[in-house]
Amino acid sequence: MTGGIHSPTVPALPTGRVTFLFADVEGSTALQQNPSVDYAAAIALLRSLLRDAVASHGGAEADAVGDEYVAAFADPAAGANAAIAAQRALRDAEWPGDATVRIRIGLHVGAPSLGEEGYTGVDVVRASRIANAGHGGQIVVSGDLVSTLEGVPSRDLGEFRLEGLARPERIHQLLVDDLPRDFPPLRNTVSTLGAGISVVLADDTVLLREGIARLLADAGFDVVAQSGAPDDLLRHVGMHRPDVAIVDIRMPPTHTDEGLRAAAEIRQRFPDTGVLVLSQYVEAAFAMGLFATITRGIGYLLKDRVADLDEFASAVRRIAEHGSVLDPAVVAELFGRKRQDDPLALLTPREREVLELMAEGRSNQAIADRLYVTPRAIEKHVTNIFVKLGLPATTEDHRRVLAVLAFVQG
Repeated sequence: MTGGIHSPTVPALPTGRVTFLFADVEGSTALQQNPSVDYAAAIALLRSLLRDAVASHGGAEADAVGDEYVAAFADPAAGANAAIAAQRALRDAEWPGDATVRIRIGLHVGAPSLGEEGYTGVDVVRASRIANAGHGGQIVVSGDLVSTLEGVPSRDLGEFRLEGLARPERIHQLLVDDLPRDFPPLRNTVSTLGAGISVVLADDTVLLREGIARLLADAGFDVVAQSGAPDDLLRHVGMHRPDVAIVDIRMPPTHTDEGLRAAAEIRQRFPDTGVLVLSQYVEAAFAMGLFATITRGIGYLLKDRVADLDEFASAVRRIAEHGSVLDPAVVAELFGRKRQDDPLALLTPREREVLELMAEGRSNQAIADRLYVTPRAIEKHVTNIFVKLGLPATTEDHRRVLAVLAFVQG
């Protein structure tokens, strides 16, 4: 659906600021080809459940074609509550035959045109694209809509480019206690995490280097140069002055710590360039040495993390923004060590957990999403960490770095 939405039977469609609810069936083609599934009966039940949820929350049906259903609401909160009610109803339904129908729901608020052919305009297209990014059982919403909701927990999934739309979209997932929370990465989207960030990449394994470069490009980063040796890396960094240099810890000629030494030289000679060191194995001593004198614009990750593009792209962006990133496996090993005069001994288990996630470079919002609590609760834990570690009342960003340094150095 790329143009308008035809609504021949439903009266009183809202005008002005409208919240759209788009829903469609996950895996509809496979369901229709399954001889044991009465697809027509399943779709009839699906529409009945959706209509009940929409009507009970004051919405109006705007379209229902095939396995796609569209509703409109004058109130954004009503649209969100209808989406939650619909997912619960589908979860609890007794489906005919062997059918198990799961739908993805997308919500967006905008100002469409309403004529004889129904709604038209870019906000209609945007709502459809947002819904198509989700998975069965998931409710994804635009940044415009989530900003209007109060008391509805959500998870920021990031900013993405959607097919055919010039403006990228910040997409969030609504979080409901009795509905699934964890889903694969969004579909049919391209992350914009790397927009405006230049990268120089160094690894002597050509296939791995090319693969990382492709992943970074897909996430919007500008890979301005690649290298297979420390001297060539330093030359490229001096020439391009990138936002981030990504460096393999073991490089020619001895394949010991050439990358680590190159990282330290980059941070000394080019302080505006952040450095992310990649390692094949957990090498806590190298990580601690890296963070001993440099605490901003620095990161240490295992190469396995590259496979999770969103996490990897987020880490590179945090380093470009002068943050710090430490691999969770290194964090776990450091936390497992027994230390004398441990500066972290005063922290509660939850505060230690928060500090561990801070050491991974996560923001308060990202920590809240991971621990399924509110950002305000995380803010209180972070404040307690600062007080217990005796950190000075400077900017919070600087104190976060000092807290991580206290953790690493023990």
